Amino acid sequence: MTHARKVILDCDPGHDDALAILLAAGNPAIDLLAITTVGGNQTAAKVARNALAVSGIAGLSVPVSAGCQRPMIRELSVAPEIHGDTGLDGPPLPEPRGELDPRHSVDLLIETVMAHEPGEVAIVATGPLSNLALAVRKEPRLTEWVSEVVLMGGSYSRGNWTPAAEFNIWVDAEAAEMVFSAGWQKLTEVGLDVTHQALATPEVRERIRGIGSELSRYVDELLDYFTLSNADHQGFEFPPVHDPVCVAALIDPSVIGTREAFVGVETRGRWTYGMTVTDFDGQLGEAPNAQVAVSLDHGRFWDLVIEGIAALPR
Repeated sequence: MTHARKVILDCDPGHDDALAILLAAGNPAIDLLAITTVGGNQTAAKVARNALAVSGIAGLSVPVSAGCQRPMIRELSVAPEIHGDTGLDGPPLPEPRGELDPRHSVDLLIETVMAHEPGEVAIVATGPLSNLALAVRKEPRLTEWVSEVVLMGGSYSRGNWTPAAEFNIWVDAEAAEMVFSAGWQKLTEVGLDVTHQALATPEVRERIRGIGSELSRYVDELLDYFTLSNADHQGFEFPPVHDPVCVAALIDPSVIGTREAFVGVETRGRWTYGMTVTDFDGQLGEAPNAQVAVSLDHGRFWDLVIEGIAALPR
C-alpha cells in the first residue's frame, strides 16, 4: 500500500481553490498538513476566512493561516470580476469553525516542511507565489526538503489577465521569478494550456448533483456563480476549474502529461509583465527548471474531484 502524499496547500480561495481544498480533503492519497493563504483572488483577510470556512465544511482539522497581504513590489490587484466581493460569492458560506493559526503563512509553511524528513512534503500553490518566494528566501533549505512544488500559474501560449500573462503570475511576477529560479528538486507548472481543458460541463455538473449531499449542492451552487462570472468576463460557456488540477496531478500523475522546459518570468516588459516564457527546445541556453503540463485527462480528473466530494461527510 502506497503512503499518502504529505501536502501543504498554499491558496487564495477562490471558487477553484475551494474545489482544490475539497479534493485534497476527500482523497486518501493526500495527507493535508496545512493550508496557507495569500492575497490574490481577494484580499488576504477574505481569502484566509474563506479557506478556514471551506476547511470546516470539508471536516478538516489542520492549521489554516493568513499570509502575504500584497505582492513583493507592487500593490495587490484582486479579481472580483470572477470571484465576487467575498472571493467565494454564490451560496452563503458557513461561518468558519475555529480560528486562524496565529503564525504567518510563510512561517507555518517553513515550520511544517522542516518538521518532516527531506522529501516527505510537497507544496501545491494555487495563488500568487508571494508566500513561497519569501519562504524560500527565509529558509533556503526548502528547495532540498520539499519533494515537489506543483503550481497553478502561467501558460506557454496565452494569458487570461493580459494577452501575455496568467493572473497568479501577473499579480506577483517578481515572486514567481524567484520561485521558478530557486532550484527545487521538482517543480511542475500547471498552466492555462491545461486548466482551460478542466471544464465544468453540464455532464460534470449532473454528476456532482447526483452525489445528493449538502456539500455537493453547495459545490453545484458555487459553480452556478462561477459559470456566470466566467461567461461574462472570460468568454467561457463552461467554467475552467484551474486549481484542483494540481491536487489531482499529485494523486494520479497520469492526469496530466508534461514536458521538460526552462520557464522564465518576465518582470520588465511594458506589455508582457507576468508572462511565462517557456523554452521547450533549449533555444535560450538555460537548463530546464520545470515540468510543464501540456495535456489533461479530463475524464480521470473529474472522476477524482467527484469521488473526493462524495467521500466527504456532509
